[in-house]
Amino acid sequence: MKLSHFKFNLPVDLIAERPPKNRDESRLMVVHKKTEKIEHKMFKDILDYFDDGDVMIVNNTKVFPARLYGTKEKTGARIEVFLLRELNREARLWDVLVDPARKIRIGNKLYFGEDDNLVAEVIDNTTSRGRTLRFLYDGTYDEFKKTIESLGETPLPRVIPRPVEQEDKERYQTVFAKREGAVAAPTAGMHFSRHLVKRLEIKGVDFAEITLHAGLGNFRNVDVEDLSKHKMDSEEFYISEQTANRVNKAKEQEKRVCAIGTTTMRAIESSVSISGELKPYEGWTNRFIYPPYDFSVANAMVSNFHLPQSTLMMMVSAFAGFDLLMKVYKTAIKEKYKFFTYGDAMLILD
Repeated sequence: MKLSHFKFNLPVDLIAERPPKNRDESRLMVVHKKTEKIEHKMFKDILDYFDDGDVMIVNNTKVFPARLYGTKEKTGARIEVFLLRELNREARLWDVLVDPARKIRIGNKLYFGEDDNLVAEVIDNTTSRGRTLRFLYDGTYDEFKKTIESLGETPLPRVIPRPVEQEDKERYQTVFAKREGAVAAPTAGMHFSRHLVKRLEIKGVDFAEITLHAGLGNFRNVDVEDLSKHKMDSEEFYISEQTANRVNKAKEQEKRVCAIGTTTMRAIESSVSISGELKPYEGWTNRFIYPPYDFSVANAMVSNFHLPQSTLMMMVSAFAGFDLLMKVYKTAIKEKYKFFTYGDAMLILD
């Protein structure tokens, strides 16, 4: 498959700017792979498609406020710093992106906060935009993290054309969020409210958690026509023995195993035995899933509607089937479903 296969015309007004008032009241398109039947529902109607013993695998990563604004020493130039990941906890070293990158050199100091109460020094240039920063902070690690949280902004994707608002702090997280480390939200999980989770549990649906700390690679453009030459950014993930056992038991009993989102799907497909069983794992993955691909674990999937030519769209098309997904996206545009982070959802069933 080639990059150009995933091109389609997405009207800008279909990119959701805000989440729905209630998490579980976004729209839900239900797609049946075998019959190619398409149904139009509300997300809370997902309850009707799952029964006792079915498993939903969710990503419990938590997004941290990764976007900081600082000023450069001497010139006072405003610099955006996007925290990608912590490299060394004791030394306060972070891998970051800076913008504008051309203004930042090794040895430059950056000041954050009204009182310049946080200072960072650039100690390495790794790529054209990437840098390594050492934060110069005398307090404890917990105090340092609180300072970062107070100064940082919810890292909404730039595609959403509005300033970050107070509600984003809560809504750009899932109700499953526990383990901090992501700079991008696992958006399919954002449609679940606590009330809906409880109703699914009462029905006998089991929620199994994995952690994959989603990075900015989710939004990185694919710039090669031949998809086999695209390299995904590595992301840290964790699958517990308990989760693996619960998923494998559901598979044995031929129950529905549903991956909630592309991050979850990437994690579980990165730790599979030859016989197709899910294995416990702690490490990193840069797996790029695009058609054709044989999935080993999940037989159902929840996903948002993704942007043209994105790696997320490519993964969903591998699961749904390319021709069916293009038909689904055409229908979504015609029916004015909302796309991207705060957009509507689809449930893909075998």
